[in-house]
Amino acid sequence: MKTVETLNEGLKREYRVTITAKDIDARVDDEVKSIAPTVRMPGFRPGKVPPNLIRKMHGAALSADALNKAIDAGVRDLMTKEKLRPALQPAVSLDENYESGKDAEVTVALEVLPDIAAPSIEGLKLERLTVPADDKAVMAKIEEFAAQMKRFEDAPKSKKAATGDQLIIDFAGSVDGTPFDGGTGEDMAVEIGSGQLIPGFEDQLVGAKVGDEKTVKVTFPADYPVADLKGANAEFAVTVKEVKVPAEAKIDDEFAKSLGLESLDKLKELMKDQVEQELNGLTRTYMKRKLLDQLAASHDFDVPPTMVEAEFAQIWQQLEQEVAREDDVEAAKAELESDREDYRAIAVRRVRLGLLLSEIGQAHGVQVSNQEMQRLIAQAAQQYRPEDRQRFVEYVQQDALAAAQLRAPLYEDKVVDFLFEKAEISDRETTREELEAAIEADDDGGHVHGPGCGHDHDHDAKPAKKAAAKKPAAKKADVKEEAAEAAPAKKAPTKKADAKPAKAAEDKPAAKTAAPAKAAEDKPAAKKAPAKKAAAKK
Repeated sequence: MKTVETLNEGLKREYRVTITAKDIDARVDDEVKSIAPTVRMPGFRPGKVPPNLIRKMHGAALSADALNKAIDAGVRDLMTKEKLRPALQPAVSLDENYESGKDAEVTVALEVLPDIAAPSIEGLKLERLTVPADDKAVMAKIEEFAAQMKRFEDAPKSKKAATGDQLIIDFAGSVDGTPFDGGTGEDMAVEIGSGQLIPGFEDQLVGAKVGDEKTVKVTFPADYPVADLKGANAEFAVTVKEVKVPAEAKIDDEFAKSLGLESLDKLKELMKDQVEQELNGLTRTYMKRKLLDQLAASHDFDVPPTMVEAEFAQIWQQLEQEVAREDDVEAAKAELESDREDYRAIAVRRVRLGLLLSEIGQAHGVQVSNQEMQRLIAQAAQQYRPEDRQRFVEYVQQDALAAAQLRAPLYEDKVVDFLFEKAEISDRETTREELEAAIEADDDGGHVHGPGCGHDHDHDAKPAKKAAAKKPAAKKADVKEEAAEAAPAKKAPTKKADAKPAKAAEDKPAAKTAAPAKAAEDKPAAKKAPAKKAAAKK
């Protein structure tokens, strides 16, 4: 095999690899010997077919297979000989004029990872902001939980429905007088003012009484998931069967028992654990952001353009999804476009920090154990339908890149924990409000967030230089949301599709995802609630 370097520019490399016809032919011979025992041909005993006849029968397929194997081996030898560390999968192309029986000319183009000087981890200083999980915080959490479990009780039949009341209705929808699929339902519970239904529907139920029959006129949203109903004007014949009012929620032993607990004290104990977990998570988020800021300020090196493009594409795609949900889509698109270079700078920073953390981890022996990896795979498999989970597990086990993508978030967290151990940390007690404000604040007016700074991607990717009214709002996404599926579908078409906030790889290396991309048929079927309105932005 002959290798000639044809490009060496920055992090870009290109090579011309010549694989001799003799090498390819030798591999064909090996293939012939490998399959000979299984080849059957009239007039010959099994395994006794002459090699020249096997070549005649399977020559084209054997040559193609041998060529592919020769190219794979050639690329591996090139990486070893030149000590190359590819940033992404190399682009390998065979000369279009190649003819069987002749030498093969192969072009290998790639970007290499930069040589990063041994990262300094000395002198790291961090402040750990802590918030005590006191009785006030615990009771606030219980009250929040109780509000989510709102109960309703029957109201007098003469009661006119008001905001906050719940109605039980039957409905039949039509567009231009024609009923549509899924447009009919019975005994659907609607809380007025909840924002669950498409705009205007709930408002027209205010003042309704038991037995009332109303015609509700609405316009389906432009992004409604059913093509025939996007932007359509519809009418719903609604019959009000019941009107209910919110029941008073008493937080006492009886309330705790309704949850299957022994007493209110037991509920407080459980809620305190949850509050402590949330507060510890906020503390870690703040520390991690400050850690990454220090690393970014003290390290600067070129990063592979293809990795930056991959990260930028991920950021941009999520922002475009947010823009599509804005009231004035065109204005939002124009404003987003004006910040394109700011987002690209963010992508550069995220890639650089991802590479830097990886280098620190390797230099100090940080590893993800086999047991931890198996647990990651099992958790990721839960995102798929039961019948697809084993196929996903096998896919990750067989695909090194997929496994690396799955391992990356945990690996980075372990590197961060290692750096926490090395840093000089001072403690300061504060309030939850102050801690959350500190996380959201852009201290220098131009902070560019890095991978894993503790914010969801929408906030990560937002330039700090201006706060645009029409720009997609930042969201505080629950860490559990990443694995959650959309709510189960309901019958009523009057609700707009549930749309989970676009969630970035929080605390993850740039340009890598939590799970490898899968073919559409491998993914679990998305569960949609075509009747629900987009999830409210927090």
